[in-house]
Amino acid sequence: MKFLRVNYNKFIIWFFCIMILNAEAKEELQERPNFIIILADDLGYGDVGYNGSAEIFTPNIDKLAQEGIICSNGYVTHPYCGPSRAGLITGKYQARFGMEVNCSYSPYDLQMGLSLSEKTFATRLKLLDYSTGIIGKWHLGAAKPFHPNNRGFDYFYGFLSGGHCYFPEDVSTIQTLISDDGSINYSGNEGGTLPLLRNDKNVEFSSYLTRSFSKDAVDFIKNNNKPFCLFLSYNAPHGPLEAPNETIKKYAHIKDWNRRVYAAMVDEMDQGIGLIIEALKNEKKYDNTLIIFLSDNGGVAPKDGFVNENWASNFPFKHGKGSFYEGGIHVPFIFHWPKMIDSDVYKGLVSSLDIAPTIVSLAGGDFLENEFDGYDIIPHLLNNLPSPHDALFWREAGGLCWAVRTEKYKMLKNKWDAKDFELYNLATHPNESKNIKKTNSDIVKKLALKWNNWNVNNSRTSLLQSYDYQKRRQEMYNNLNDQLKKDASQKSTYKIKF
Repeated sequence: MKFLRVNYNKFIIWFFCIMILNAEAKEELQERPNFIIILADDLGYGDVGYNGSAEIFTPNIDKLAQEGIICSNGYVTHPYCGPSRAGLITGKYQARFGMEVNCSYSPYDLQMGLSLSEKTFATRLKLLDYSTGIIGKWHLGAAKPFHPNNRGFDYFYGFLSGGHCYFPEDVSTIQTLISDDGSINYSGNEGGTLPLLRNDKNVEFSSYLTRSFSKDAVDFIKNNNKPFCLFLSYNAPHGPLEAPNETIKKYAHIKDWNRRVYAAMVDEMDQGIGLIIEALKNEKKYDNTLIIFLSDNGGVAPKDGFVNENWASNFPFKHGKGSFYEGGIHVPFIFHWPKMIDSDVYKGLVSSLDIAPTIVSLAGGDFLENEFDGYDIIPHLLNNLPSPHDALFWREAGGLCWAVRTEKYKMLKNKWDAKDFELYNLATHPNESKNIKKTNSDIVKKLALKWNNWNVNNSRTSLLQSYDYQKRRQEMYNNLNDQLKKDASQKSTYKIKF
């Protein structure tokens, strides 16, 4: 009996030790920050209040900027949607794995998506016992292996394509490429009227789409009792230009109808961000949640063939979406974390590449420099350290157009068929108004060497542009149908044997 009593006492001591260790571990787990990455879609640099907009009301975004750190030189890795998102979600230049074009919506193509060799920040955080979710736009592949639930996200509510209608009455289960006149419509926006998905199930939405995403984000915050990472990937204010009438009426002071609707779309997104901030406060999660806000690229701007796309403002920058000028890649960029971050402006180079390594490092994961092209940016922001990036790089179509930027200079070839490249001193001409290439050959050589050294580790582009992809796919179906018709026209030679 004495032996049993001694062992029983040891068991009690051991049990309470385990309980204490578990409690400490749980407390440590709770101390790790939550993450919310809020990504706008085609938001103009000059269309938020903190960047000077007097036309569009963004009080909630402005408050994040006022209380957090504004990255005045914040960049994305590409001037349009899909490749930019690929760089953000992996922390690697998308040229490393050949994804320099938008993914077409093609649910049976096992190549059309974010390369399966790449890890997302969600995959890394799941290994650290984080709850992971994405709400909104995916645009990184529609086939099953590319589905968000198979790329590290426990929860998905949104759509897989590059764009979507905003009102539920426009949803249809029938998708077609046939225009009203019977021709093929290569719009690049297949899947834009399909039902939304909640994980892998079709679901309806009953309110304006941006509101639905915001409300779902609130529910995600309320329903998580462990550290979480939410990627709130709005499609606002990406086209089609659609907004509730009551919100449009707020912008009667804007004469141009397209810009008025666009302003209402930005407003709706800002209202949703307000709901998310309120939910974080109500759930006592506000202080220890790192919110990162940015746009996937610049706002639309007039360009060849699309001169009507003029409703966004990227002031004070040049051009917009689709361009390697500042208006296409220099975006609103905010870090907000009440527990750790005070109000400030950081002038060093910051990239969307920095988001993945930053949140993985803060979550307790190992920062492996060879796995990321970005950096854990928090020490630089908190201590106002020099930029971790000596230079940032851009490339499209394997290098037919490109850009390289240091803290002072930027060199670029903006169009595939451009005959020459340009060099700017962004310290003196941030609007890229004075090309200094002819008088600065030494700088040209240095920047060219940087870009060439960076490009050595890149891959060839592995996907077709959406227009070309859809056209070739349709040709394949047409050829197949022609062959089937030809086969059907042949007389049968089959006979029953008896």
